[in-house]
Amino acid sequence: MNIWQQLPKPFLILAPMEGVTDILFRQVIASAGRPDLFFTEFTNVSSYASEKGRANALERLQIAPTDPPIIAQIWGKNPDHFSEVSSALLSLGFSGVDLNFGCPDKHVNKAGGGAAMIKTPELAVECFRNAHKSTELPVSIKTRLGWSDLNEYKTWLSILLAEHPAALTVHLRTKKEMSKVPAHYELIPDIIKLRDEISPETKLIINGDIRDHAHALELHQQYPEVDGFMIGRSVFQNPYCFTDHIPTRKELMELLKLHLDLYEKYTNGFLRSIATNGELLASATRNDGLARSGDEKTYSYTSSYEPLKHFFKIYVNNFPGAKELRAKLMETHSVSEACEIIKNT
Repeated sequence: MNIWQQLPKPFLILAPMEGVTDILFRQVIASAGRPDLFFTEFTNVSSYASEKGRANALERLQIAPTDPPIIAQIWGKNPDHFSEVSSALLSLGFSGVDLNFGCPDKHVNKAGGGAAMIKTPELAVECFRNAHKSTELPVSIKTRLGWSDLNEYKTWLSILLAEHPAALTVHLRTKKEMSKVPAHYELIPDIIKLRDEISPETKLIINGDIRDHAHALELHQQYPEVDGFMIGRSVFQNPYCFTDHIPTRKELMELLKLHLDLYEKYTNGFLRSIATNGELLASATRNDGLARSGDEKTYSYTSSYEPLKHFFKIYVNNFPGAKELRAKLMETHSVSEACEIIKNT
């Protein structure tokens, strides 16, 4: 059985989010209460296929001890590059590969990837087939209802389901709608019907406005044919959203401290070796990307401190004094400064 066949019903997934669901944040969520399945941030297949971009791609594809089972999500528009990346993912420790055909980011779409695949269905199918034939891992797809018209889902999802992906995640909005309108739950029965008619073996996952574990169970009672639910932005309001636990201020501060500690650990050269394509790949105590040492290639977690501040609102929220504390933390320039402020509050 592949990973999709081993999951409970309904299962819960943390949605892949650019600049959010990296190796650090996944470990924080695992500490709070992990979902049934993790996804990586999406990785550009063309970056992986190039010597210049591979360091960044490998950084995104690092796996923490608390990650498995985890799915690697990839995007792009070059079918050959989909083959190259997919063939390496099993040896990297992943349980599956997911193709991102739904990201609405304008830069991704301009490059022909993400939701732009909705406008090039033949290319999308070719990319899927190349990935599928190049790996023993189950291949799944994440997408949206359409590019600009809701009715596009009938044709678009039918094309994808005809390829019999292991799983299909549908974000219940079009690319044009972004997240500006409520998710179209009214279309779930029609999507279930399409899946059952075309590819009943495909696991169906719903994404969009799902708040937490309790909400997912409520939706499952209403739509028992749905196999799983993916939670995205709601994790910003509650990092314990995969449980029914209501966190205390102390618990939230402990999660923030864990995130800061992990940042220090990884940027200071946390050593980890992974094997792919017969080569040894290991993180190194350096911040200049891909280094060479004979046949050995090295890489490390290279994110600067500033992007870390975007996470502060996740932990410093919904308790007395949170706004003031968050303002102080936003003025910091290092982990040590942030930890000192936390210590004195």
